[in-house]
Amino acid sequence: MSKKILLVSNAFYPENSPRSFRATELAKELVRQGHSVKVITHPRIGTEAFCAEHGLAYKSLGALTWPVPTVKGTGLVLLFWRIVVRFSILLFEYPMIQLIPLVKKALKEEQGYDALISIAVPYPIHWGVAAVWSNRIAKVWIADCGDPYMGQENDTFKPPFYFSYFEKKFCRKATYITVPTVASIKGYYSEFHSKIKVISQGFRFEDIKLYTGEKDTNKVIFGYGGMFIPGRRDPSEFLNFLNSLDNTDNFEFHIYTNTPQFVQPYLDASKNNIQLKKVLDRNALMFEMSKMDFLVNFENAGTAQTPSKLIDYAILKKPILSVKFGDLKKDHVLEFLNGNYQSAIKIEDPDQYRIENVAQKFLALIN
Repeated sequence: MSKKILLVSNAFYPENSPRSFRATELAKELVRQGHSVKVITHPRIGTEAFCAEHGLAYKSLGALTWPVPTVKGTGLVLLFWRIVVRFSILLFEYPMIQLIPLVKKALKEEQGYDALISIAVPYPIHWGVAAVWSNRIAKVWIADCGDPYMGQENDTFKPPFYFSYFEKKFCRKATYITVPTVASIKGYYSEFHSKIKVISQGFRFEDIKLYTGEKDTNKVIFGYGGMFIPGRRDPSEFLNFLNSLDNTDNFEFHIYTNTPQFVQPYLDASKNNIQLKKVLDRNALMFEMSKMDFLVNFENAGTAQTPSKLIDYAILKKPILSVKFGDLKKDHVLEFLNGNYQSAIKIEDPDQYRIENVAQKFLALIN
């Protein structure tokens, strides 16, 4: 039976982020499976046309208008603005806290749905739904989460204690809380564990175009796509080790990242075997990575947060070298550079990441 579903997300097509992919792929697949879907998200160039093309109803969430503090200046001025930016986010969830009134306003006239699916991060999406939630809007509210908020492990500072009020409020009101991995569950308050369901990130495998030609170099080519976090998802040890090798003419490490400042210091010493590449959209990046011999994963701290790029790596069916900051296994790196992948990490059951199966798990909660 066809369901009427409302999806609320800060991120959506054409934004290039894991949460955008989560919302966009799920909305498209639910329509493909015969359901009626309305998407509430920010106005972006191309979003409304995209929704029309894929049979999605669209409603504007409104634009984020609060000014974003930016780092500027030099010396003490630069330090001051770094502190302002960092603590604006940490202490006040600024400027994303504006999502609360935007979501409340957008949901004011909405009613009669079988399900509302809200997608975080950022978590003020869920906080806004919690502020107005009732069964008038929908029979079921599924609060879909990426990385945990209060229980996150990969930021330098923990969120202030007072944000636990917002977290517990949305967890109490949501019918279900969905997370991408079993390991994510421990990032949430134990009193809500009974509501948590594990639903993987999902993609349509058939949409990925892979390289099928011959390799055009004898060099070992490997790559990484994603952001870096100092002291956690940190490339410094790995890059230093690559630069210390004698056979740097025999390999190239291609890096696609929106945090290039953590790579830049190692480029001059690399003799061009470490290359910082232009950031690409997901499909273009997947095509480039399909040409490579193996791929690199920089591990998060702890186990509550799992990099979504591992799903892309699984789709590509490439050997994966996993690197942990503070525990670099140099012998594994050398094995990979010599074509020995016995220490590659394994991705279990890649079919769980097919969007068809992911959508069915969401529908099972609605039913």
